Parts: sequence; structure tokens; C-alpha cells
Amino acid sequence: MSGKIVNKVANSQLKTIDLEEFYPQGTRTIIDIKDWLFQELILKETDFREHLKKHKWEQYKNHYVALVCSSDAIIPSWAYLLITTYISPFAKKIIAGSLRELETSIFQDIISNFNIEDYKNKPVIIKGCTNKPIPETAYIQLIEKLQPIVKSIMFGEACSTVPLIKNKK
Repeated sequence: MSGKIVNKVANSQLKTIDLEEFYPQGTRTIIDIKDWLFQELILKETDFREHLKKHKWEQYKNHYVALVCSSDAIIPSWAYLLITTYISPFAKKIIAGSLRELETSIFQDIISNFNIEDYKNKPVIIKGCTNKPIPETAYIQLIEKLQPIVKSIMFGEACSTVPLIKNKK
């Protein structure tokens, strides 16, 4: 016995993916349009358009924006589209929906552009502990993308992973 300590993990083909590393910087903002409605319930087109013209849209520069209406008003689709015409020169991304839906949409873009070539025929650990709000859907989409090409997928930390798949090749 030589007494030399060998780091088997560092020397293995094991690849780790930490989705937190892909978390894009930028403020997440909710714009609630109820305040632009008559009695927070009725969209009067002329008044609504006037609110949009007066609003300071540049404050959303480089923001990820979720458009919502927290009152029980029925909002026509064109209202969200019209808001988008004002905010799109400034915001990084705009959706109609909650902050959770916004994060899901952001990560859909990230996963669809994720290069999987480095993971071909390799064992993969998808890191589980994060400090940022990574949506569950992002992990699901990542697994869907990796499963056909990897040797195996595990979830968690290198010291305690949960095996998810092992491809027989």
C-alpha cells in the first residue's frame, strides 16, 4: 500500500450540473395592472391607454417581468399585448403570469439552449441543493434532454445521490 490518496471522483467521467450556475442575473418584477382599471375591475380602453403612456417604463430596464391582475377583473388579451409594446424595449423577458411562471419560462429558455454534447455517454449528477428559486420543471426538462444520451443520471450531492436512470449501452 503506497499511502497515496487518490481522488476517484475528480478522476472519473462523472459530470455535475448545477442549475444555480445558470440562474440569470436581473430583477424579477411583478406589474399588477389592477391599479390601471376603473374601480380595479373594469378596463376602460381610453383610461388604460392613458395610464400606459404616462407610466415610466424605463424603470424595468433589464428586468424579468410578470404581468398580472390581482383583482377579479376580466382582462382582454390585447391589454397584455399593449403593455408588452411599451415594456419590451427595456425588459429582458415578459410573461403574463406569476413569478413562479416567470422563473419556469426563463429556465425553459435556458434548458432549450443547454448544450448536452459534453454529457454524452457520461454519468451525470444533477445538483439538488440551491439557494435560488430553480423551478421543478427545469429539472424535469433537463432530464428529458439528457436521458437519451447519458450513461446515468443521479440527483443530489456527490456524497448522497439518488439514482434516477442507468442506460444500458
